[in-house]
Amino acid sequence: MDIGFIFSGFIVGLLVGLTGVGGGSLMTPILVLFFHIKPALAVGTDLLYASVTKSVGIFAHGKLGNIDWKIVKRLMVGSIPASILTTYYLRQIDVASTGAVDIIKFYLGIALLLTSIAVIFRPYLIEKSKVTLLKTDSAIAIATILLGLILGGLVTLTSVGAGALGVTALLLIYPKIGITKIVGTDIAHAVPLTLVAGIGHASLGTVDYSLLGVLLIGSIPGIYIGSHLSSKVSEQSVRYVLALILIYVGQKLIFH
Repeated sequence: MDIGFIFSGFIVGLLVGLTGVGGGSLMTPILVLFFHIKPALAVGTDLLYASVTKSVGIFAHGKLGNIDWKIVKRLMVGSIPASILTTYYLRQIDVASTGAVDIIKFYLGIALLLTSIAVIFRPYLIEKSKVTLLKTDSAIAIATILLGLILGGLVTLTSVGAGALGVTALLLIYPKIGITKIVGTDIAHAVPLTLVAGIGHASLGTVDYSLLGVLLIGSIPGIYIGSHLSSKVSEQSVRYVLALILIYVGQKLIFH
């Protein structure tokens, strides 16, 4: 069984290295559908998994100046309280009950379908999002905080959203900022968010630390190899394959 988890970690790491899409949109559904891990346990474990793997990205992007800390702070104003409130909600229910399992699976499926759309249309948005939709700094700040609020709840409930969805929304809010800086900023925000959400799940007992360690054994070399292969593989082909996988898994979770 450990070999299966290590291999899954490697595949997810490889795809993350190739596409930049967060591991939550891949790892959590794999744990739920293929290894039959309880959804809440899969989400909690994956959140800490994401905080560890993405923390490496902070140092890399930070050195290159690819992080806008003002945007990170604005996102956190919305996301951290939302994460804490979502954890409080989960504490009030039995996360192992059939009803709770169905709710988590449903929203996980919705998040995956939204992520697949974001993955497909990201290049189009990069090309077309040159028009400033929000005219004032206060409107931009409010929109960013609201985005953080949505991401905080969604990520804590499903572990999905901090990657592709966050980047796509930030492209629309900040069209004048380059994609590299948007990605770096999104990663910088994802680390504290997934850490807070992961700690919240740990307090609920929905984190499997031995599973976390095994997944990291596979994913770290996978991310390294994927990052080095990204310039040699057709990014568009990988992106469409990834989107199809997310659509398939998303509808399977929703209509199970």
